[in-house]
Amino acid sequence: MSALLSTTMENMGETIESLRAAGCRDDVIVMVGGAAVSQEFATTIGADGFAMDAGGAARLAKKLVMDRVKP
Repeated sequence: MSALLSTTMENMGETIESLRAAGCRDDVIVMVGGAAVSQEFATTIGADGFAMDAGGAARLAKKLVMDRVKP
């Protein structure tokens, strides 16, 4: 998820909470980023990762997926 304005950040936490409520949070990797977002915020809402830009997000996505498929 990406937030360019801080007003949209609240919805990120609500989305993660909705995944928990639906019982599928453990099946989904959640990454956040955008101009308004920080690593601290990502940790607070329970995201799996944070990236500052698209290149960082691509590298992080690959790492998070590979970490999931390791035995």
